[in-house]
Amino acid sequence: MKYGHFDDKAREYVIDTPRTPYPWINYLGCEKFFGIISNTAGGYCFYRDARLRRITRYRYNNMPIDNGGRYFYINDNGTVWNPGWKPVKTELDEYSCRHGMGYTIITGKKNGLKASQKSFVPMGYDAEVHQVTLTNESDAAKDVILTSFVEFCLWNAQDDMLNFQRNFSTGEVEVEDGVVYHKTEYRERRNHYSFYAVNTPIDGFDTDMETFLGMYNGFENPQAVLTGKMGNSVASGWQPMAAHQIKVHLEKGEEKKFNFVLGYVELPVEEKWEKKGVINKKPAKAMLAALSSDEQVDKAFAQLKAHWDNLLSAYTLTSSEEKLNRMVNIWNPYQCMVTFNMSRSTSMFESGIGRGMGFRDSSQDLLGFVHQIPERARERILDIAATQFRDGGCYHQYQPLTKKGNNDIGGGFNDDPLWLIAGTAAYIKETGDFGILDAATPYDCNPDDCGTLLEHLEASFMHVVNNRGPHGLPLIGRADWNDCLNLNCYSDTPDESFQTFSNPNAPDERVAESVLIAGMFVSIGPELVAIERRKGNNDKADAYQKDIDAMTAAIEKDGWDGEWFVRAYDAMGNKVGSKECEDGKIFIESQGYCVMAGVGVENGMAEKALESVHNILETEHGIVLLQPAYKEYHLELGEVSSYPPGYKENAGIFCHNNPWIIAAETVVGHGDRAFDLYSRIAPAWREEISDLHKLEPYVYSQMIAGKDAKNFGQAKNSWLTGTAAWNFYVISNYILGVKPDWDGLKIDPCVPHTWDGYKVSRRFRGAIYDIEIKNPSHVCRGVKKVTVDGKEISGNVLPAFADGKTHAVEVILG
Repeated sequence: MKYGHFDDKAREYVIDTPRTPYPWINYLGCEKFFGIISNTAGGYCFYRDARLRRITRYRYNNMPIDNGGRYFYINDNGTVWNPGWKPVKTELDEYSCRHGMGYTIITGKKNGLKASQKSFVPMGYDAEVHQVTLTNESDAAKDVILTSFVEFCLWNAQDDMLNFQRNFSTGEVEVEDGVVYHKTEYRERRNHYSFYAVNTPIDGFDTDMETFLGMYNGFENPQAVLTGKMGNSVASGWQPMAAHQIKVHLEKGEEKKFNFVLGYVELPVEEKWEKKGVINKKPAKAMLAALSSDEQVDKAFAQLKAHWDNLLSAYTLTSSEEKLNRMVNIWNPYQCMVTFNMSRSTSMFESGIGRGMGFRDSSQDLLGFVHQIPERARERILDIAATQFRDGGCYHQYQPLTKKGNNDIGGGFNDDPLWLIAGTAAYIKETGDFGILDAATPYDCNPDDCGTLLEHLEASFMHVVNNRGPHGLPLIGRADWNDCLNLNCYSDTPDESFQTFSNPNAPDERVAESVLIAGMFVSIGPELVAIERRKGNNDKADAYQKDIDAMTAAIEKDGWDGEWFVRAYDAMGNKVGSKECEDGKIFIESQGYCVMAGVGVENGMAEKALESVHNILETEHGIVLLQPAYKEYHLELGEVSSYPPGYKENAGIFCHNNPWIIAAETVVGHGDRAFDLYSRIAPAWREEISDLHKLEPYVYSQMIAGKDAKNFGQAKNSWLTGTAAWNFYVISNYILGVKPDWDGLKIDPCVPHTWDGYKVSRRFRGAIYDIEIKNPSHVCRGVKKVTVDGKEISGNVLPAFADGKTHAVEVILG
């Protein structure tokens, strides 16, 4: 069953009913001010950091779900309703929600009145604009009351849940000319405030939650809305919020627009006050003056759309596969940009509190967005590197507001350092900017202790070399990519963190090894070798290559189990992911990354491993992470065995690593298999089963319940997942085969043999490449001929023209 449809021309997903199986959300903001908004106008917003600069409040794990948001209430002669249905839930005559690129338009109709809420964050401003349009489509004039609503939360969002006895005694606002300024804690330690305004005279306001709702009422029945009378309350101590009430007269056929602005201002400490006790409102007033008229809002909206036109023009596909075009041209790169902004911190499943920017997460996400915003990718790489230690280890996470490492989580996730090499290599291949390697970058966020980025990459590489176990394989530390495989935890006490807890009675931490990290080392290590050679450091390059060759040998000797690659060795030296195990005999991760690295390609191991994945792990909804699922808790394995069978890491379809198998299939030339696996988890192919899938049919989810689960095929944790970057990377680089390389744009497709061809337009190093790939012989792989601007070239690497021109490329497969 479907709950909407794609409008590819408008780059929108159109939701036809507010009763989606789960709230289907969108993201607002491209720079510093961000928000999430659901198809019923729920959600919240923040400035840069969802924990430390939350603007509006959100209630986690709430009942009913998605409670609170940017609501607009309409009282039409006693009938109270919202254009987004919630929170009043009055049945609407018509409803639609159009989630677009950085904006959402929700429209409802009731009793001849149409109300539309257009929400977006204008480029260059720290604010949300909510343009409400009322249209009288009835046969008579109407007098209605429009009421806005937001609930403020400017303090630390973690504190909001833990210390509300304090928060319920600190609320402060100022109201001037109908604008509500939220200044809680501004008098003491803050130099920032938020505000909510509308571009028309108002007939009343409230800023105190109890006055607005009425005691014992909820968002669904606010006293001020039902009675049509505001209290003009000024919050003092208790829950601060903002609501404007506007009495609107509409003649038959008349339309009126109201532009609401929810903004954030940060001031130098010496400029905080206008006068004693009165906040400096000049920046807010300047913002409101720029976003007040309909013409200004229309211009800002056009600028936002132009921004996305530019981003999405970096890589465009024309093929006979409508769903593939949809994913490659619109929704996959859009989701990649959201993961750039959010990492894993802020969604319907992530509170924005417990996680900031992940070292591993953000490094991998680079693969998906570097072609769109290379200059911001450069900044992100240096931010990530600054949280690394001199020994090559690193903080696992850092806060986006401070860019400081998260001490609560710390380090010891031994795959992390290698991802920095992968992300940096992707950036250099995209831009040709080898100068980034000479950039001075702190260690441990200490500006007085710096090394070049190249030295950071070398430390990353040597962190693996210097931390190997009894089999010559890399030590896993607290965890590798799979944070739930905790071979050194040994926790039997509730509420202990599997990732940060260290049991003094556990076995030696220098025993547990990861075959996944070994595969990563063999796959990613050569990128550093190539960098060193280009820098003229051939001795280092030779030494690094010897380390890579030794790791390859270690994998083939002790990381092979006869039919597939072992996953790991635990802290007692026993195999994990082996036929010797009762449960968890085979894992997906080591199969994907070892074959991506080329391990076993020449001796048949790679083909055997992929055949085992096909026979044991593959399902109609994607590839499960392991089999058989763990039926009992294994003290020596940690969190992976704590989930019910079929969910998350315990044999769920963890979509993030499905692309590793897809890429591996292209390494051995299986174009048909690669695309088949790609389409099993791609959202556009799952739209028809939205009642089963439950989550948004336009973006990837982290996990789909596996075949051992009761809810097989149901998704969880949408939007913020490395699945987005990896799937774009795999479809663009491995399947469609248009990939940046050190010296140019490499063409190396691996496609279904049935394809006749396709076209890719690719922006690359200051030129545009219009590439037409033809497959007259219907092969999966093999480039027979390449012509550029009518002239045949040798090989399959297009030169980096950097001339600002468009170049016509024809590729014949065969």
